[in-house]
Amino acid sequence: MKKKQCFTILVLLWIGTTTYAQTVLDWADLSGEISLELPSPEAVLPGFQKATFSPKMSTLEGKKVMVIGYFLVLDGKQSAYLLSKNPMASCFFCGNGGPETIMELHFDEKPSFEMDDLLSVEGTLRLNEDDPNACYYRIENAEAFSLK
Repeated sequence: MKKKQCFTILVLLWIGTTTYAQTVLDWADLSGEISLELPSPEAVLPGFQKATFSPKMSTLEGKKVMVIGYFLVLDGKQSAYLLSKNPMASCFFCGNGGPETIMELHFDEKPSFEMDDLLSVEGTLRLNEDDPNACYYRIENAEAFSLK
């Protein structure tokens, strides 16, 4: 009987150490863990604000995360996608919030979601400090499901 109990405990320990935990982020985390530097007048792109991420956020670079937000499609070809804190009618581009309230989504396959679908998205978090052609936050290898 003791051998069976030991075996069960060992199996449970093995499962516990091999299970991969992801971090669940909310939009307050994304807004509160970034500071944006005002550009200098001599900057090549005067409207771009360089980002500095908190140590807490920096530790999540390259890690699996999960975020809930609204699905946005950026182009007519439906090849550029964002996750937003707000639906399209009140998103960052319309004046509600800042650039920290959106994140790029990179899917392995073209998703079938519609504009403003509320999604749960998980994938690998990437942080962007200084590329003016990308969002400050990006989810690579994104997998999502609708919450409607």
